[in-house]
Amino acid sequence: MNRVKRISAAGFSFFLDTVFPPRSLITGDVASAHGIEAELWAHLSFLDAPCCVACGFPFDYDMGLDVLCGRCEIKRPAYDRARAAFKYDNDSRKLVLAFKHGGRQEGLAVFTKHVSRAGRALFAGCEGLIPIPLHPSRLRARRYNQSLILARAIAKANDLEVLPDIVQRVKATASQGGKSYSGRKRNVAGAFAVRASASQAVKGRNFILIDDVYTTGATLNACAKTLKRAGAARVDALTLSRVVNPQSVPT
Repeated sequence: MNRVKRISAAGFSFFLDTVFPPRSLITGDVASAHGIEAELWAHLSFLDAPCCVACGFPFDYDMGLDVLCGRCEIKRPAYDRARAAFKYDNDSRKLVLAFKHGGRQEGLAVFTKHVSRAGRALFAGCEGLIPIPLHPSRLRARRYNQSLILARAIAKANDLEVLPDIVQRVKATASQGGKSYSGRKRNVAGAFAVRASASQAVKGRNFILIDDVYTTGATLNACAKTLKRAGAARVDALTLSRVVNPQSVPT
């Protein structure tokens, strides 16, 4: 019976690929699933050490242990550490926006693999992944939270727990696109709150925030600050991508 089901599923999948052939997330052209994955590998600029020990900003060469970037030297962020899988640039932008706004999940397996790689040092002692929440009005319009989708995939791959009901977005903020660092910071000020029902579950615990793009870190910082005020012991951040040079990337 299981063999029959597998054959039926394979046949249905072949039918769908024939009638609605998969298209490249980058070019939009028809491509096989393997072709899509190959393009993902070819176009992404992956991030790893050496980097700022706090925000994960990539360095051109190894500067030693526990080195901070210029911004973090001036003021450490509210989160403890942030890491990202790959650079958000003109090559990766289509992939991220297709996932974020278009609901395209063909690249999720590849994304999960590399977000897991980027976050490997953060997982020890982690007691739950917290996806950055959307305001209810934004969630109704988009119909899904891409950060929750990513968090579930990462959790499954790394035997972790997803905690989507710890933090809520209490302010319907405008899009962060096009805003300066200070504008982004003002936009998300007071946007998050720990749910009253979860207040005791936060105290003394270690979490990782999950989001799609780290641009200036304002959203992650605001959410981490909310958790720290509620008594969280450690709050790290893990994103699919991060902007390295904000001036060079269209929003």
